Amino acid sequence: MAHALLKGETGDWEIVIGLEIHAQVLTKSKLFSGASADFGGAPNAHVSPVDAGMPGMLPVINKKCVESAVKTGLGLNAQINKYSVFERKNYFYPDLPQGYQISQYAHPIVGNGEIEIDLADGSSKIVGIERLHLEQDAGKSLHDQHPTKSYLDLNRSGNPLMEIVSKPDMNSAEEAAAYVTKIRAILRYLGTCDGNMDEGSMRCDVNVSVRKPGAALGTRCEIKNVNSIRFVAQAIECEAKRQIEVIEGGDKIVQETRLFDTKAGTTRAMRSKEEAHDYRYFPDPDLLPLKLEQDFIDAIKKTLPELPDAKKYRFMKDYGLSVADASTLISEKSRADYFEAAVKGNDAKLTANWVLTELLGALNRAEKDLGDSPVSATQLGGLVALISDNTISGRIAKEVFAEMFATGKNAAAIVEEKGLRQVSDTGAIEKIVDDVLKNNPDKIAEYKSGKDKLFGFFVGQVLKQSGGKANPGMVNELLKSKLDKA
Repeated sequence: MAHALLKGETGDWEIVIGLEIHAQVLTKSKLFSGASADFGGAPNAHVSPVDAGMPGMLPVINKKCVESAVKTGLGLNAQINKYSVFERKNYFYPDLPQGYQISQYAHPIVGNGEIEIDLADGSSKIVGIERLHLEQDAGKSLHDQHPTKSYLDLNRSGNPLMEIVSKPDMNSAEEAAAYVTKIRAILRYLGTCDGNMDEGSMRCDVNVSVRKPGAALGTRCEIKNVNSIRFVAQAIECEAKRQIEVIEGGDKIVQETRLFDTKAGTTRAMRSKEEAHDYRYFPDPDLLPLKLEQDFIDAIKKTLPELPDAKKYRFMKDYGLSVADASTLISEKSRADYFEAAVKGNDAKLTANWVLTELLGALNRAEKDLGDSPVSATQLGGLVALISDNTISGRIAKEVFAEMFATGKNAAAIVEEKGLRQVSDTGAIEKIVDDVLKNNPDKIAEYKSGKDKLFGFFVGQVLKQSGGKANPGMVNELLKSKLDKA
């Protein structure tokens, strides 16, 4: 795939992108306390003395979070570090009660890994993972509840996060969006994070810099807490253009943290970007180094499900699907499972088309999720079977599907109720063909004079007179034979 370059006043520029994804571990309690990690709840309802930073409170590691971090690392084809250390990352923020965040820095639980991303042109690309480490989330400052005061909600304080840091291997907004999409799919397949960006359980910090192709890396800016894949792409595009304009205007890029204004479509400065030494990292004295046994890692490895890429290649091999169709089907586990249930005994390509085009299109228009689909996988498979055995035509199938979607009825029942069974009686179809030809002598003359496209007109007329029930293959065959002899 060719590199995506942006055009500036002084020629082409290359974007360099690295992403830090904060994924909240799907667990009932927090990283170092027994308080609930559920989303929502009244302000400060899910807070223990540990989360509130009360004096003398000692953190205790949540084993489920460690297991989830190892499981995610294995899903990212990454190195699992048997020795890791929790450190204090010191900075003052009102919703960080302790005045520091317990995180990992020098010795993370997961090291180098890589994932494959799928792009719109059918190509793929490997993106490196630098590390995954565990850390606790901060609370939330609310500035719009009172004219002169800020309120603090510590419900999120101490929630368990996995920070997944990519290498700066991406060069376009499309690649970054594909990367976040694939990471979210892997997390959901593994069951280690729900990936709900609108609830804040998965957030993204985007690091963007620009350079002339082949030049050294430019100064990067970090765009904090982007909460949708669409906004990740938009933020990258507008920040890259801003940086190019700054450099071409004769100024230098300042390393800083910025925010993306989704309404204005611009980024704005938030604060100067700190370096690691500014945080004064040091090992947390209340937490011993984490030492993992190989048996612990191996036991988790045995629980891994079939992951998105393995499923994608299996769909291509076993079902003969294109890379585009397979990639779209596996992007959500529920979608892949639906397809596999629907395809049993059916033509795979036809089933994939019905899932991807008709079903997902109808769900999108109705603003429903696949889990709320009024048409089950077995029902859709039944509809595809009726098309394959010529009980109904593809055109009639769309009418049947609309009825299934509206009522939840099975395709076979609708076909019988409405008398939609396809006509495959040669005599009946021949009679309609003869009528159409008899009523259109002028069109026959035009067809015979070389206007081959008129064949479609004759087909349309026959299907119209049959109420769409005539077998299209038989219609084509009979029309061709009779027009050749006309």
